[in-house]
Amino acid sequence: MTRPRTIVVWGTSSGAGKSLLATALCRWAARRGFDVAPYKAQNMSNNARVVPLADGGCGEIGSAQYFQALAARVAPTVDMNPVLLKPERDTASQVVLHGRVEPALAALPWRERSARLAAAARQSLQRLLADHELVVIEGAGSPAEINLADCDYVNLDAARWARAAGPLHALLVCDIDRGGAFAHLYGTWRLLPADLRGHLAGFVLNKFRGDAALLAPGPHQLEALTGVPLAGVLPLWPDHGLPDEDGPGARDDHRDDADDPGKPDDGVRIAVVAPPGISNLDEFQPLRHLPGVRLRWARRPADLDAADWIVLPGSKSTLADLAWLRAQRLDAPIRAHAAAGRPLLGVCGGLQMLGLVLHDPDGVDGGPTGPVPGLGLLPLATRYAAPKRLCRQHARLGALHGPWQALAGVEVEGYEIRCGRTSAADGDAARAVLHTADGDALGWQRGAVLGLYLHGLFENAVALQCLFGAVTPALDRRVDALADALDARLQPWLRQRLG
Repeated sequence: MTRPRTIVVWGTSSGAGKSLLATALCRWAARRGFDVAPYKAQNMSNNARVVPLADGGCGEIGSAQYFQALAARVAPTVDMNPVLLKPERDTASQVVLHGRVEPALAALPWRERSARLAAAARQSLQRLLADHELVVIEGAGSPAEINLADCDYVNLDAARWARAAGPLHALLVCDIDRGGAFAHLYGTWRLLPADLRGHLAGFVLNKFRGDAALLAPGPHQLEALTGVPLAGVLPLWPDHGLPDEDGPGARDDHRDDADDPGKPDDGVRIAVVAPPGISNLDEFQPLRHLPGVRLRWARRPADLDAADWIVLPGSKSTLADLAWLRAQRLDAPIRAHAAAGRPLLGVCGGLQMLGLVLHDPDGVDGGPTGPVPGLGLLPLATRYAAPKRLCRQHARLGALHGPWQALAGVEVEGYEIRCGRTSAADGDAARAVLHTADGDALGWQRGAVLGLYLHGLFENAVALQCLFGAVTPALDRRVDALADALDARLQPWLRQRLG
């Protein structure tokens, strides 16, 4: 049997472009007939997707590996992201191991739990290597964090595990748009452990704009110092169409579509409220590439000015984010928006905020255990309780009216990731507008306010067409464009290593 091969994608820093490059590599290899799968030992993100578990039920993995699996044309599994850390506050994260929440691990100090997480991550990689001829491993942050080298199973140990199974080639990608690229590449190479430095087979300069000829003689000088060639130069591609690993709007320096002169002034202005605990924002990525739509990430009342739509997205810490929303004085303009009959959408945690009361007696959400008043825009009550509900859904929207009428009768696919259980506070189930196949309510409407537990509404082409009269390019087309870019810029390196 042919020994499995591995390409490791390391980065000089977070945000260098590891996820995008790994996604493109998966599609490039799949188009050439490779049985390829993605892998990231540990991901830290509140953007997750639901996937089936081998023993039944569903688990969750980071969105980046979910999309990389689709790019590889294989079914996503929890082995592709065995450890997912979902930040709940600055000093604590929920630990998801092989798709399931493990509270006992979250309670352990970071270094104490690292060995147990590493063992689980190694098992997942070994299964992938046994089942596929090529695995694309994405690192995390930088492999040169020397303070963590003794327990860095995400970058260093993962490469060693892969090396034991078959040929290993590593790429190191750098964001040249930040400046200092050659120093970042050289410094990372120099700080790599000696046993792995020889496996670094190529540098990639990412997010380059301008004349590539101006890079000379830097690449040749760098190769003379390190023995590592420049594998390729990738362009700055802000409209690649794939979600960022941390989700759009997660960073304060993110450019809003509302400020994009390329967008029409008369387009629909959608403001997505972005509190500290925002989650699953990748589901709004299609709106960024929809003609006639301007997207803004709202963190202060002025960001809601002139908004045609307001969206309250999912949250990893709903009660804390509701308190933040009030502290920022966003509650009054949200209520005024709804009173004016303009569309207001709440998704998952956002739906819960729109209700009358939220109750967390067992501290599952991490906020106050007593009842907390919601925004009072939907007649709902939410109670938090374990276990987390994880499932894929295919459902049909019922009778809607007002600004949401265009969605009446539309079939949508999506997913649920939640601990909240919500019911109509006044017992009036007729307000429910979306149900599971078993009849459980997943959505409610009152006036211009719509709340859905279903993530992924805007990833449904039919829903986009009904609401905006347009659709975005299919995921396959966007991923193929990334693979085309690799073909144009990294083909010699790839063919030399993979044939």
